[in-house]
Amino acid sequence: MKRALILCLVLLTMLLLPPTKGAAQELNMKVTVNHNQIQGTDASVFDNLQQAITTFVNDRQWTNMQFRKNEKISCSLAITVSKYDPTTNMFTCKALIQANRPVFNASYTTTLYNNTDKDFNFKYAQFDQLEFKDEMVDNALTAVLAYYAYLIIGLNLDSFSPMGGEDVLQLCMNLANNAQNLDVTGWKAFDNDRNRFAIINDYLDGSMKPFRQLQYDYYRLGLDQMAENSERGRAQITNALENDLKTAHENRPTSMLPQIWTDYKRDELANIYQGKGTPKEKEAIYDILFSINASQNNAWDKIKQ
Repeated sequence: MKRALILCLVLLTMLLLPPTKGAAQELNMKVTVNHNQIQGTDASVFDNLQQAITTFVNDRQWTNMQFRKNEKISCSLAITVSKYDPTTNMFTCKALIQANRPVFNASYTTTLYNNTDKDFNFKYAQFDQLEFKDEMVDNALTAVLAYYAYLIIGLNLDSFSPMGGEDVLQLCMNLANNAQNLDVTGWKAFDNDRNRFAIINDYLDGSMKPFRQLQYDYYRLGLDQMAENSERGRAQITNALENDLKTAHENRPTSMLPQIWTDYKRDELANIYQGKGTPKEKEAIYDILFSINASQNNAWDKIKQ
């Protein structure tokens, strides 16, 4: 009897303990550092950087939410180093950031975010310990990594429930505001229309609320229904493009978000409509996409086929 009581107390204690490290991490990020442009430097500094970033992003709990192992967000960070100064430890880079999302009842994964950051610049000395605190943004490398961690998690949550990523995206916005004094490019408010500040500022702007709604309507109501009923899923996607994407672009024509989104959704959108749907539906979707991003017209032409 006494033994059973002790066992019950042990189990109760385990249930009340906070989750162990590793039980709640949200991201599964693959990191690569391409240093082919750098000659005469010991490659170990780049290998160490790659490992340090991987550990920092994937081992950290970014929110208070619990993610099971199979729920972690699959994403990648491909850094290309164009300059490296070993005397100042300054890295001048660009980075391709991509996040993916599984489609319900399908083996297919869809791109949730894909964009190139041309100002991915920071200082890093080999074996530096990467640390980050939201209230004190004083390190360019951990700041940019935290920014994309919050952005990816927020976009993912928005795709599963309407405006579901609000709290995390606000952390991303706060970080962008707190990073204004960093001595690297890419953060300055209103400096250009594609930098880190512009992306999160536009995404949370009230006039762009339809663009946020697009994330739920397109992914959850549209793509997630395709395996069960492709006609219904495509109808929901048509509705999302006509009511959310088009409205967001009309509300704020200067925002680059609709163009960035259509850049990485072009092939998927073409496949959804090519050889499917009514001529009227296809024409309407073609007109919307062409008005937003005429540079991808080769993909949009396939929609009318």
